Amino acid sequence: MGLTQLRTFLQRHTRIALDASVFIYQLESNPRYAPLTDAIFQWLERPEHGAVTSTITMTELLVQPYRDRGEKGVDEFYALLATYPNLEWISPNLEIADIAARIRATHQLRTPDALQAATALHARVSGLVTNDPVFKRVEKFETLLLDQLL
Repeated sequence: MGLTQLRTFLQRHTRIALDASVFIYQLESNPRYAPLTDAIFQWLERPEHGAVTSTITMTELLVQPYRDRGEKGVDEFYALLATYPNLEWISPNLEIADIAARIRATHQLRTPDALQAATALHARVSGLVTNDPVFKRVEKFETLLLDQLL
């Protein structure tokens, strides 16, 4: 049932934002979420689709490799993620910072989440995939929670 709902969500969008949790589940081959994240990354490989994420995602993703494997593990992450097709990494800038501040003021999101949401708005995506329900507070894009698919 979850894959059908996910595919329906993905069919409604050509450009989505991905929160860090999606990458973490995929890179860890998390048995609970891997079928869902596999479908997301397969969708993303098609040229008519695209996704964005904030460079803050990379910060979150690199903590464990630095702890566990050092530079070699980090290099592997960069090699995989920085070259993934149709995935755009967007760095915070003044416009995104302003949008994030507005989101924090209006929706009470923590700064990292507000920056993720602001990046999505800046990139004009229509959907965001995450496992964090705080993003549902931002109504300018459709939020899909992976846990709701299980």
